[in-house]
Amino acid sequence: MNNKPVIGISCGDLNGVGLEIIIKTFSDNRILEYCTPVIFASGKSINFYRKSVPELNFNFQNIKDFSRVNAKQINLYNCWEEEVQITPGQLTDTGGKYAVLSLQTAVAALKQQQIDGLVTAPIHKKNIQSSEFNFTGHTPYLKQMFGAQDVVMMMCADNFRVALVTEHVPVSELSKHITKERIVSKLQIIHSSLQKDFGIDKPRIAVLGLNPHAGDEGLIGNEEETIIKPAIKEAKNNNILAVGPYSADAFFARRSFEQFDAVLAMYHDQGLIPFKTLATGDGVNYTAGLQAVRTSPDHGVAFDIAGKNKADTSSFLAAVFECIDILNRRKGYAEVRKNPLRKMTPSILANAKDEIIEEG
Repeated sequence: MNNKPVIGISCGDLNGVGLEIIIKTFSDNRILEYCTPVIFASGKSINFYRKSVPELNFNFQNIKDFSRVNAKQINLYNCWEEEVQITPGQLTDTGGKYAVLSLQTAVAALKQQQIDGLVTAPIHKKNIQSSEFNFTGHTPYLKQMFGAQDVVMMMCADNFRVALVTEHVPVSELSKHITKERIVSKLQIIHSSLQKDFGIDKPRIAVLGLNPHAGDEGLIGNEEETIIKPAIKEAKNNNILAVGPYSADAFFARRSFEQFDAVLAMYHDQGLIPFKTLATGDGVNYTAGLQAVRTSPDHGVAFDIAGKNKADTSSFLAAVFECIDILNRRKGYAEVRKNPLRKMTPSILANAKDEIIEEG
């Protein structure tokens, strides 16, 4: 594959499964046919987890500047040199401190276009907090770092995509975060992303209600009537094909999502519980609305299995391939915009991920 993208990998919590799934994923050299990986961590931390997967042949070269990136190897950009105590499965300040350092270094490289895309391994929301890093997760941090007015957390698994109006918000505060302006903004981002990031010319977006039974015409809450329906109407006036609001339980139970290119859920669990139930292990978290491309697996740090050689790489591998695919689709979209007679080329990665999972 010519012009392989350089994909940065942040290591996540040092005590979680991040480094294990990174080692397992990139020990299969076939992935080097599709991208050039740059892992942001330290050689000592990589070697610590390499001992827990002795059956794998994982080799890398250390780099100190990006002019040394080797397209035929795994590249490790050393973010720190000091000895760091790693205690798999434990929630520690150290695990969070170095997860943030890895992320900050990778994002700086992404902003300076030293890497083309970013895949982030899981962090823990509690131990990343400090006076210098006061974010509830990757998404709000990336939003600020890239100066985006708004972004959307979108979960993807093949043609099944679920996006969120609100992310990590307490349930007791949900309703005040559901506004017409916010929903319209999310729909605009989703519509644009489906076109340029996923190659869908005329995307269809389903919108869920906030209340049980989508409010039952105002009998169970009035947000559907006063906020969600007006937002859908405004989106339609802006040539966005948004439909709803749908009752969330029936919508997923009847597999109505198969008729749409994306679903906009009002809050975290409304969208992520059905997504993680139906996506069967290879879901990807994508940050739509950024000028850069960032993906991650759809699972957390998994402290219960950290360091035990039990972590499944399916979701992380899917995140790597989705990152590559989106970069390629964006190039295709830009070329189509320049030459409307040209068609976007189908992804050459469609079967590669499945082959690596099946044979690896």
